[in-house]
Amino acid sequence: MGVPYLRPRVAELVFQLYRGPLHPEFFDVLAVRTVRHGDALLSVRIIRTGHVVTWQRQDLCLTEVTAAADLPLPERRRLLQQRLKGEHNASLRAGPGVAYQTCFQVETLPPELFLHVHDEILADGGKRGLLHNFQPHHRLAVSPVSFVTVEARPDCLFLTTFHTFPDEHTVVKSQSLIERRGS
Repeated sequence: MGVPYLRPRVAELVFQLYRGPLHPEFFDVLAVRTVRHGDALLSVRIIRTGHVVTWQRQDLCLTEVTAAADLPLPERRRLLQQRLKGEHNASLRAGPGVAYQTCFQVETLPPELFLHVHDEILADGGKRGLLHNFQPHHRLAVSPVSFVTVEARPDCLFLTTFHTFPDEHTVVKSQSLIERRGS
């Protein structure tokens, strides 16, 4: 019997954005999908603590990550860092002709409503996007879920992520937009 795959508590997580890639050895990747969008490449990885999304075009690379605060990620090239708590918005010029916007929220729900939202995420994840259903810590427990969708439009990519934390009846949701603009 394997060791259960438990997530850390939401309060132990941070949302970060980097200019440049992060070394894959920092993360235990559970699911991955790559999307080509024009001359850009998007890599979506689900990890135990959330997600790592890397967008690369020519010499510009952005990496968005939700990870444990104690994970020793580099400080160099970090553009944004925010604890996962409440609701936050950020917008910045990521490079020549590229804008980045994000918003994320942490929502703790009553148990019945959490189960309903969790089931909706599972149902939607079965139809589209990248979904990972974690192993519960016992057979009657609700499994944590991570779900990432990518919508490609001519000059932008729109990412939506959902991460559930059943022990806390909490859903972490983020939406990010990477948009090409005139230099």
